[in-house]
Amino acid sequence: MNFLPVILWSDALIWLLVASALLLGWLSSRNPPLRAAWRRVGRHRPGMAAATVLLAFVLIGLLDSLHYRPALENKGEGKTAYAIEVLSLLDLVATPLRTRNEKTYSEPLATRAYAKEAIEVREADGSVRQTRDYPRLKHGGAHLGADEAGRAADVGRRLLQAGGAALLAWGTLAALAAGLLAHAEGTTQAAAWRRIWRGESDFAWNAVLGALAALFLVAFPLLALCGDYHVLGTDKVGQDVFYQVLKSVRTALVIGLVTTLVMLPLSIFLGILAGYFRGWVDDAIQYLYTTLNSIPGVLLIAAAVLMMQVVIDTHPQWFATAAERADLRLLALCFILGMTSWTGLCRLLRGEALKLRELEYIQAAQAFGVSDLRIISRHILPNLMHIVIIALVMDFSSLVLAEAVLSYVGIGVDPTMISFGTMINNARMELAREPMVWWSLAAAFAFMLALVLAANLLADAVRDAFDPRMAGAA
Repeated sequence: MNFLPVILWSDALIWLLVASALLLGWLSSRNPPLRAAWRRVGRHRPGMAAATVLLAFVLIGLLDSLHYRPALENKGEGKTAYAIEVLSLLDLVATPLRTRNEKTYSEPLATRAYAKEAIEVREADGSVRQTRDYPRLKHGGAHLGADEAGRAADVGRRLLQAGGAALLAWGTLAALAAGLLAHAEGTTQAAAWRRIWRGESDFAWNAVLGALAALFLVAFPLLALCGDYHVLGTDKVGQDVFYQVLKSVRTALVIGLVTTLVMLPLSIFLGILAGYFRGWVDDAIQYLYTTLNSIPGVLLIAAAVLMMQVVIDTHPQWFATAAERADLRLLALCFILGMTSWTGLCRLLRGEALKLRELEYIQAAQAFGVSDLRIISRHILPNLMHIVIIALVMDFSSLVLAEAVLSYVGIGVDPTMISFGTMINNARMELAREPMVWWSLAAAFAFMLALVLAANLLADAVRDAFDPRMAGAA
C-alpha cells in the first residue's frame, strides 16, 4: 500500500460535524417550521452569497482533513515503511506549492529574491566575479529562463486565459441553474433565466451566481499563476504564502466549529435546567457562570494552555508523529475556548426557558402529570433551537478571531501548525524590516476577512429567518 491512512482526532470531529449537518438538513426537511425557516434563509441574497463563499472554505478544509502517511521507498522485500510526516489530500493537490521553497523572502509574482546577497556572475570571457545583487529565485519564474523581461507578458497571457476559463465555467453553472429552475417550474430556460436575473425565484440564485462569479475570477487566476510563480510571495524561510493561507483555513474551521461542539451541550443542558427547575438549581448554575465570567478570559485560557503544553512535553511517547502532537494542542485549545465561552448562550437559554415554562400548554402538561424530561424534550428544547442555531453561526466568526489573537500572543495553536494567527504573529517582525515585508500579513488579513465576513453575513440571514419576531415582521 502506497499510503497509510491517518485519522486525527480533529478529523474525526470535523466529519462528525458534517454528518450532523446532513442529519440536521434531513430533520429540517421533515419539520414544516424548520423547513420554512431554511427557505427564508435561501431567499436572503446576502446570506446565500456568503454561504457560497463559506462553502468554498469548507471544501478546502475537508480536503485538508483527510490525512495519510506516504510509503517510503522499499528497496528490499521487507515490510513497507511509512514516512513520519503526515500529509493531507490538500497537500497532495498542492504539492508544487508545498515543495518549491525558496531561500528567503520574495515578492508576489517575483523572479528574484527580496534582499541582496553576494552572488557570482560569469563574464563573457569565462571569468567569474563577485557582486551584490538580487539573486534569481530557484522556482519562481524559472520557466522564463533568461527572458525575465517576458514576465509581464506571461502573467498577462495567463490572466486572460484564466479569465476566459472562469467565464466559461460560470456560464456552464448558470445554464445548469436555469435548466434546473425551468424543469422545476415547467417553463422555458429563457424564462427561468429572467426570473433568476430579476431575483424572482424562490431561491436566491442570482446571489449564488454572483458570488460564484467573484470566486471564479479570483480562484482561476490564482490557480493559473501558482504553478510557476509564488503568486502571494514567500516568507522568511522561503515557504509559499499561498500554501500557508490554504492550510490556515482548516485550522480556522476547527477552531470555529469544534469549539461549538464543546460549548453547545453544556450551554443547552445547564441553561434549560436553570430556567425550568429554578430554585436552588438556578442559583447554583447562575453562581457557576457568574464566577467563570469574573475571571479574565485570556488569563484563564493562557493558564489552561500552558498546563496542557506541560502535559504534552512530559509525555512524548503518546505521539507517533508531530502532527498528532499539534492536533492534541489544537483540540485542547478548542476545549478550553468552549469551556470559557458557554456562559453567554447559557444565560440566553435560561431566560427563554423561564418564559416558556410559564406558558399555558407547559402548565397543562405539568397538571396532567407529564414527566419533566418529556416536557423538556418535547416542548422546551424545540422552542429554543432557533436561539441555538443563531448562536452557532454568530459565534463562529468570534472564535476564528479569538484564535488569531491567542496565536499572536503565543498561547494559541502549536507553532508548527499553520494558522492565520501564526501567520500574523510571524509577520509582525517583518513589518519592521527595511524594506518592509507586507504580503504575508496582507494575505492572512484578506483570507481571514473573507471568512469572517461571510460567516457574519450568513449569521444575519439565519437570525432573520429563525427569530420569530423577525420572521413575523417579514
